[in-house]
Amino acid sequence: MRFSLAALVLTGLSFTAAAQPVAPPDSVYNTPPAAPRSVGLVPVAGQQARSTKSFGQLGKNGTLTLLPIPVLFYQAETGLGYGLGALLSGRFSADTLTRPSNARLQYWTTTEGQSLIQLVHSVYTPGEKFYLNGEISAYDILLYYYGKGASATSANESETDYKLFIINQRIQKQIAPKLFFGAQYRFTKITDVGGPATATDGKTPSIFYNEGRMTARERQNTQISGLGPVITYDTRDVPLAAFHGDLLDFGATFNGTGLGSDYRFVRYQLDARHFQPIVSTKTILALQFLGQFHTGDVPFRELAGLGANLGGTLYNNANLLRGIYEQRFRDRQMVMFQAELRQKLFWRIDGAIFGGVGNVNQYVDKFNLNDTKYAGGAGIRFNFIRRDRVNLRLDYAGGTGSKPGILFAIGEAF
Repeated sequence: MRFSLAALVLTGLSFTAAAQPVAPPDSVYNTPPAAPRSVGLVPVAGQQARSTKSFGQLGKNGTLTLLPIPVLFYQAETGLGYGLGALLSGRFSADTLTRPSNARLQYWTTTEGQSLIQLVHSVYTPGEKFYLNGEISAYDILLYYYGKGASATSANESETDYKLFIINQRIQKQIAPKLFFGAQYRFTKITDVGGPATATDGKTPSIFYNEGRMTARERQNTQISGLGPVITYDTRDVPLAAFHGDLLDFGATFNGTGLGSDYRFVRYQLDARHFQPIVSTKTILALQFLGQFHTGDVPFRELAGLGANLGGTLYNNANLLRGIYEQRFRDRQMVMFQAELRQKLFWRIDGAIFGGVGNVNQYVDKFNLNDTKYAGGAGIRFNFIRRDRVNLRLDYAGGTGSKPGILFAIGEAF
């Protein structure tokens, strides 16, 4: 995704100075270019709720702040992109035990005809009796496809484009302090699937149409519908911007014809994170392990993938192995570990260094250390809403099979 970084920074910072809203949508700069990425959930948290000057305030017990969001970007595949959005953030309760909630609505279109309309939300009800997290997204998208498996090579780089619709929703009830249990439903549908018959060099046959593990059915319009249980233990002080605490999240999604799915398979996902200060809260160590595993018949779009920068709810709003192109390596089974050291520098400026490793394979018992993929980099943070620990993130990262690039985003990667 080749964006005009200057345009994004100037748009975000100038608007922040005027009304102190959030920055423009998360953007990924990688070579080869990535597809338009959606804004990740904005982590909004802090101390006890109090009145703030804002575009709008709602609610009786807590304070909800409504802020407009300008959208302006440029990328080679889509041309100029522009649109509008709005962010609603704050607590639904005045008690300090209830963590802040947020919801964001945005729409943009581009001069080349691509578009996105999206609603994402993360809501804690008073007393954190219930936790609701989800998205509704409709994309017109372009991605590069390299084939399935850990050995997918850059020579196979092929363009694919399709329209993508996502509904993802979790509803969980607190059954013990910091322990939530409930259900999740995920629906995805791709239509108008296509791409050139040759790879990006214009000579090599497109791996998307000639790969042995790719069936003709996978290249057609496909919908996936799945439902399953999810349990979460979360002691983080501020979700998505933690100084200390742990997250242990496990879920299973059963996709089947009885739910309207074209494919029958089961997805299992384990997400474990740990955050701790080193000496003081000026230095934070953040760790994450994530494993995603499948049984059954899984189409290419639903495979686990290393290099997840588009964000969204599939990986619990985490970016996996920054520096590797979006799903550069994908297969039925995936494991990944990443670490980040976050350091307070001066004023509102923080720094970070990060790195990670991961692997994919068709079978769990076939993982090979020689196929391990690496990614890493460094970045700076601007604390533009200090009360809520919302950071503007600028990272420089590279990884296996991908050229180094710049990632510009809101909030921490995990």
